[in-house]
Amino acid sequence: MNSQSNHNSMDPRDRLIFALDVADCSSALQLIDQLDDEVTFYKLGLEIFLSGDYFQLLDELQRRNKKIFADLKLFDVPATVAAAVRQLDDRGIHFCTVHGQDAMLAAAAAAARQMQILAVTALTSLDQGDLDSLGFSCDIHELVLSRAQRALQLGCAGVISSGLEAAALRHSCDPALLIVCPGIRPVRNDRSPADDDQKRTVDVTAAFANGADHIVVGRPIRLASDPKAAAAAIQRTIQSIFND
Repeated sequence: MNSQSNHNSMDPRDRLIFALDVADCSSALQLIDQLDDEVTFYKLGLEIFLSGDYFQLLDELQRRNKKIFADLKLFDVPATVAAAVRQLDDRGIHFCTVHGQDAMLAAAAAAARQMQILAVTALTSLDQGDLDSLGFSCDIHELVLSRAQRALQLGCAGVISSGLEAAALRHSCDPALLIVCPGIRPVRNDRSPADDDQKRTVDVTAAFANGADHIVVGRPIRLASDPKAAAAAIQRTIQSIFND
């Protein structure tokens, strides 16, 4: 690796986080059973949250000794964000995302005792044109770097960032910063579904070479003809990187 992070003591298998983006608990459990021991870390997002099965699934993952990333992208007035973090904090969750300005991030970080707060920098479904249309008059890479530096100062453990910005983050930020990269496609030029909305993507090797601590992979595993084999292939790549 060209740019390893400061978090080299973790089990390499925990570096893959599978995005459990399905509609209900039954579908989720079917995937969890399929993936078996190839996945140790699961991301639970808004879709499963709105199904009403979120905490049932969370408890089941804990029963199976899986790690949990609550990707809820909390965004509200700081007091409400802090209250939401306190509600989640004793549920055995490892990561929780906050998508907001400095006061929200500071409130979340102050409220967390067990969880680690990850600040969303710029969604991987956005490119420079999208930022321009939203009225952000800044370079997307500069935005990510600025938000990451502030997030760590405000008490967050790390950030959600495209792998495209991971190298700059690793070079410019404190080594303690956790970098979690979604928008991963297992190999370069991987054929993606027609409805794939990810724009700023990298492959597994590039993400870790750039300094990622974890990668988040959803559709390339979930939509594979054999999800367990797809996850196993990614795990083999990770093992080759961190056991090199």
